[in-house]
Amino acid sequence: MTGTAATMDQDQVSHDAPTVSVLMTAYNREDFIADAMGSVLTSDFTDFELIVVDDGSSDRTVDVARELAATDSRVRVYQNPENLGDYPNRNHAASLALGTYIKYVDSDDMIYPWGLGAFVRCMERFPDAGFGLSAYAEHHRPHPVQLSPVEAYREEFGNGRDLFGRAPGSGIIRRSAFEAVGRFSGMRQLGDMEFWLKIGARYPLVTLPPALVWDRVHGGQEKNVNSDTEKTAMRAQVVLKALQDADCPLSVPERQAALDTYRKRLEQPIWRNFLRRGDFRQAMIYRNTVIRPLRQARITGPAPRDGEGSR
Repeated sequence: MTGTAATMDQDQVSHDAPTVSVLMTAYNREDFIADAMGSVLTSDFTDFELIVVDDGSSDRTVDVARELAATDSRVRVYQNPENLGDYPNRNHAASLALGTYIKYVDSDDMIYPWGLGAFVRCMERFPDAGFGLSAYAEHHRPHPVQLSPVEAYREEFGNGRDLFGRAPGSGIIRRSAFEAVGRFSGMRQLGDMEFWLKIGARYPLVTLPPALVWDRVHGGQEKNVNSDTEKTAMRAQVVLKALQDADCPLSVPERQAALDTYRKRLEQPIWRNFLRRGDFRQAMIYRNTVIRPLRQARITGPAPRDGEGSR
């Protein structure tokens, strides 16, 4: 890792910690990174640092980032000597942060001018919360809303709300909580959901308003690597791991019921997506990699800490 000529070296950075560290990891994003950085730098909320960490790009990503960094002292640009991969690089970027909160803005996305301030102000209302996620509108109550771990898990697995199936850019994380739960594991594709479930088992979640970030869709994204069946299988593994974890805030019967409900929901596409169109090979792959592991799984283990799942 090297600091760039366009910004201060790491040992020269002022230690007056900003409220939020905006983390932007990049790999071959020369076409998009100027828009991404510009969206952060024009935010209504100004008490931030922007840390850009390039993961060994072969294009002009670093040059573009350095050019913008030269115009704003809040920006630091780093380049990894070797490629770390998506989530390991996100962890590395977080290790450079000084802020109370960390906020990922991907180098191919944009945050709206009001977005950063909304993320921060919502979190500031709930000092016990470990993270916040911007997802769906709350139709029966205004944002922000704090959910305890057991409330969040019941929303996810009991009401089928999909609270945790969010990209990194949808969230804001209290940096102390990020470190306490052990950062991202490094899992590809589903490392975000895996992390949200992990931190959500231990810290309250704040649900935030939608439409704070614009997610660009293009062919070079990581999410295009695996097939739909492969991604469903990976997601099922993440869910199973969370429900089997000792930190899961649900009671054992609730966890088993959640697993059964989740499996039944995933069984429906076998007929709709495969058998109805005669794709028996894909049906078998789906059954063996997605459904069978869930059918064989059983939830066992101690009750949640402090009896939380009984509340």
